[in-house]
Amino acid sequence: MQSIIEKAGVLIEAMPYIQAFRGEVVVIKFGGSAMEDRACHDGILADAAFMESVGLYPIIVHGGGKAISRRMSELGLNPVFRHGLRVTDAAAIEVVAEVLNHHVNVEIVETLVSFGAKAVGIQGPSIIQARKHVVLDEQGQPVDLGFVGQVDQVDPAQVLACLRSGMIPVVTPLGRDDAGQIYNINADDAAAGLARALQARKLVFLSDVPGILSDAADPASVISSLRQKDVADLINRGIIAGGMRPKIQGALDALDAGVKKVHIIDGGLPHSLLLEIFTDQGIGTEILKND
Repeated sequence: MQSIIEKAGVLIEAMPYIQAFRGEVVVIKFGGSAMEDRACHDGILADAAFMESVGLYPIIVHGGGKAISRRMSELGLNPVFRHGLRVTDAAAIEVVAEVLNHHVNVEIVETLVSFGAKAVGIQGPSIIQARKHVVLDEQGQPVDLGFVGQVDQVDPAQVLACLRSGMIPVVTPLGRDDAGQIYNINADDAAAGLARALQARKLVFLSDVPGILSDAADPASVISSLRQKDVADLINRGIIAGGMRPKIQGALDALDAGVKKVHIIDGGLPHSLLLEIFTDQGIGTEILKND
């Protein structure tokens, strides 16, 4: 009986959050090692299905880097990374598009459906206009990454139509330029761009770490909450570094564009989405607008 009562208490704790976020858009970037662990993969998607069932509008933007690398290796292509980004030549972009659009995306949609949700895959080039992403090396010279792009603008009409029909949109991080060329886009950037276009209530980055850590060697040193104005100091002190910086830049851009709050949470923690959004304590880092 005690366990049943405790379950009821959990639901009561979640109720004000469900009431506050009902009808609100939540963009979820799904990637990293959580996609490779079947239990984590299914748990995150079960959370998304629950969110939709209680009236939220979750949108999933997914990666798939490891699946892409495996497919390239099967085809005898050598994956190459520079400055943390996949060098994407003409052969590689075909593999990237095939794996993301026809394998990873389809699997996510099928898993959501297995949890009773209605879901639909959206290929990024149908909604994301992209341009070539330019990276400079240590000498300030441009590095050619091939068909790696960045979000120029997003047409949210197709996504909104899916939400109105009660479906969870599942979006691939690909874009198209004015000439029709397909570009591979960092999934963090794609998620942030979509959140900006939709004026999402929340943007959630599922990460391989528990959040922003004040001590990189201590997983318990999560900074639970910070504001935009705190970010520059954390970067200068080296607390925000490496792969976290693109997420943080995307977070800042999204907040500037009207997104209410950004969360960075551990995708490997069971039900991390529900714990962060529907509980008093939360489990990751939230970034808020300045006062």
